[in-house]
Amino acid sequence: MATKAVHVSDVPNLDQVPENAASFSIFATRIPTGVDVSKVSDDSPKFVVIGHRGHGMNMLQSADRRMKTFKENSILSFNKAAKHSVDYIEFDVQVTEDDVAIIFHDNFILHQEHGAIFETRVTDLTLDEFFSYGPQREAGREGKTLVRKVNGNVVGWDVESDDHSCTLQEAFEKVDTKLGFNIELKFDDDVDYEEDHLVHVLQVILKVVYDHAEDRPIIFSSFQPDAALIMKKLQQRYPVYFLTNGGTELYDDVRRNSLEEAKKLAVGGGLDGIVSEVKGIFRNPSAVREIKESSLSLLTYGKLNNFPETVHVQRLMGVDGVIVDLVEEITRAVDEMNKRKVVGDVKGESSSGIELSFLLNLISQVIQH
Repeated sequence: MATKAVHVSDVPNLDQVPENAASFSIFATRIPTGVDVSKVSDDSPKFVVIGHRGHGMNMLQSADRRMKTFKENSILSFNKAAKHSVDYIEFDVQVTEDDVAIIFHDNFILHQEHGAIFETRVTDLTLDEFFSYGPQREAGREGKTLVRKVNGNVVGWDVESDDHSCTLQEAFEKVDTKLGFNIELKFDDDVDYEEDHLVHVLQVILKVVYDHAEDRPIIFSSFQPDAALIMKKLQQRYPVYFLTNGGTELYDDVRRNSLEEAKKLAVGGGLDGIVSEVKGIFRNPSAVREIKESSLSLLTYGKLNNFPETVHVQRLMGVDGVIVDLVEEITRAVDEMNKRKVVGDVKGESSSGIELSFLLNLISQVIQH
């Protein structure tokens, strides 16, 4: 896809488009404004826990059984997460060639047949073709054997409890209504997208959300800067967050290379917050204050979020919430923090009397190795 400059001011705001406008009539349904994830109903601070790809991502190469319990990005995984005190589940949405919003993380889907590996871009598939991979809905029917590429190696997609693939609409219809959805707008880092393509894909996703969300809290997020900006221009009802590695990886697009650039993009584009790799904020703790002073919410993701200690430190730092893989363990730990009213005092101390500066220094040393 050829590169084309995105001029956000040229993208129509769907909240302002007349309901009888031909090209945007699909958005006529009105829904409540999105919630502020940094607050609860009584306006007291709320530390949010979000299940990564549901109950947790699949790390198929890991010896940890907890990372291979439930098939990620599936209805099964989403509803298993709902059994714990998570506020949201995070999942990845792409749009098929025949314009159906589906839930799948990887840009390419791989299957094994007669010893050979076949690789297809997910967005080049029709819905029926996408559903032909993995477990099938019909009893006795066998799908293409799913495999995954991990660090250059192909591994079997073996989990303890498998499930078939699903659409975004099915998630709204079949997942516990108490769960909020953090919908990651998934695009390929290696593709330059035209503005018209981005707008079209986001419209397909928005139609499903507008038709089925009802009162369910929704957050949109994306690593694709222009997709995040356009989504905010298309609608004002739901919060839109910019996803960033926080400087832990470098890209050709400078907007993706630091928390400072992320903040600049979010403020300039009227976004609601930032989701950073947790290492990014531990390497640059002052960025938390700067982001919050810019009236932005701050969430984090990453493997370090699977440790109660690092989650506790982030809470003391002022981070609004964490995306985690070990849903059961981290929700239990946060519930315990809530019971003990672990909020830290003005001296920056935790409930155990350990100085926050000491904890940050310790963590910063750990993540350098």
